[in-house]
Amino acid sequence: MVIDQLSAESADQVFHALADATRRDILTRIIGERQSVSALARHYPMSLTAVQKHVAVLERAALVTKERRGREQVLSADVTVLRRAARLLDAYERLWRHRARGIEDILKGPDS
Repeated sequence: MVIDQLSAESADQVFHALADATRRDILTRIIGERQSVSALARHYPMSLTAVQKHVAVLERAALVTKERRGREQVLSADVTVLRRAARLLDAYERLWRHRARGIEDILKGPDS
């Protein structure tokens, strides 16, 4: 893995984690303020176990970290992984734009 880039496996994990609305909401909530898993669970119409499973997916993708504080597990977000994912998407956008310009040039023909 090149420094400050996502490996293919990491990118798969990040985008899989972000593909779910509940996980995106969890991430949004803890970017603003660290929260315990139990406090987060109160926001969702699902069991604590279901929320813990969502958190585990986010944790495997390195989007969140857990810290035990007494009986609670407190979550914090790691925005560096989000920034790496954004850079990957930016690179794809640059590639697509470059290819679109190439197609545009072909369609204009040699007389343009």
